[in-house]
Amino acid sequence: MRPTAKFAISFGLVTIPVAAYNATETSASVSFVRIHTKDGGRVRNQPVCSLEDAEVSPDEIGRGYRPGDGETVVPLSDEDLEALPLPTAKTLTILAFVAGGDIDPLQLGKGYYLGIDGPAAAKPYVLLREAMERHQRVGLGKIALHGRETLAMIRPMGEVLVMQQLLWPHQIRPLQGVLPEREAPVHANEVAAAEALMDSFGGLSEEDVHDHYREALEELVAAKLADREPEFETGEEPPAGQVMDLMAALQDSVRAAKRSRGEDEESGPAATAKKAPGRKTAEKKTAARTTGAKKTAEKTAGTKKTAAKKPAAAKKTAGRGGRRAG
Repeated sequence: MRPTAKFAISFGLVTIPVAAYNATETSASVSFVRIHTKDGGRVRNQPVCSLEDAEVSPDEIGRGYRPGDGETVVPLSDEDLEALPLPTAKTLTILAFVAGGDIDPLQLGKGYYLGIDGPAAAKPYVLLREAMERHQRVGLGKIALHGRETLAMIRPMGEVLVMQQLLWPHQIRPLQGVLPEREAPVHANEVAAAEALMDSFGGLSEEDVHDHYREALEELVAAKLADREPEFETGEEPPAGQVMDLMAALQDSVRAAKRSRGEDEESGPAATAKKAPGRKTAEKKTAARTTGAKKTAEKTAGTKKTAAKKPAAAKKTAGRGGRRAG
């Protein structure tokens, strides 16, 4: 790989020269070209000057900046940009170390592998990587890449350091108009069923991370070129339509997930979630039986106590009768 940029990481008084390499590849994703539907000709984007209404060659295209009024365009050369007093143009100064979970995933942008730029950078590079790994922290700083200053996060990943561009906080849109107007009530047994469904999911497999859309698209193109019908693998269609009974849908989903793995449908978290709605009724019946048994026991004890008193009373009466007879 060829590096896309070279700069230095400033870690206190330690300087680490690094080279940044693109960590992701977007050209492998599906992309389309625009065509003229009438004859299939390519529709191209031609650079045209708005004043002369004429096509402009690449070597005549420069860079300009449009201020807030939106009308005036100020030409800027490469020399103008290089003369900017911007420390981040050549150095990524780490400003803070934070827990990785403190970073909002919405801010994560393009990723870069960071390699050492020269033998002298090897030891401080390993030092920073090991320190962040043991301290469970990521580094935050700023760097200017491709003419723009951006926030950046540095983190260890195995044997290398990875830099992730971060969006500025003001680039995250607010939530107005997204949240529901009224909070929907969720019952405890529904949450338990949802948790059981989550537990029934396994890890990602190779089939899950396969680009089936690109594969199907390539088969479609090949079929058109060969003037034949495309051959697609038939798969199970996901259910469509509005779910009317949420609890039943959750339980059916758990059973379907277990069937797909050949497991017993009535065991594990799914069975627990399934029995959850009737738990209170069972507890009430048990309590009723306990109360009834208690009352019966009390009544029996009372009867025995009364029976125990009667002989004593009879004996006392007999005693009085004997004295009268004398």
